[in-house]
Amino acid sequence: MVDLISREALKARIDRGDAFVLLDTLPEAAYRKGHLPGAINIPSDDIIDDAPRRIPDRDTEVVVYCANGPCKRSRLAAERLVELGYHRVRDYHEGKADWIDADLPVETD
Repeated sequence: MVDLISREALKARIDRGDAFVLLDTLPEAAYRKGHLPGAINIPSDDIIDDAPRRIPDRDTEVVVYCANGPCKRSRLAAERLVELGYHRVRDYHEGKADWIDADLPVETD
């Protein structure tokens, strides 16, 4: 089971500049339309191949998110990361919709 992180806790970590990887697990087109500040994109279907290359240190804290609570991409990505040996994985289960509903900023590419 992967630990969850709340919007408030995640925002505080971003605001402080804490060291962690924020991972958007949505398809690239959705990521480009808007993602949480500082997030990188690895779609959940590509985690097994791309995570070891893009996040080589398995002790890195990784926070995953997807579109919203019903979206299963972040949970799937988190489970795959744990299977790959990442030890510090958290899921922002409410996802991008919750972030936007709180009027928090998003970045676009």
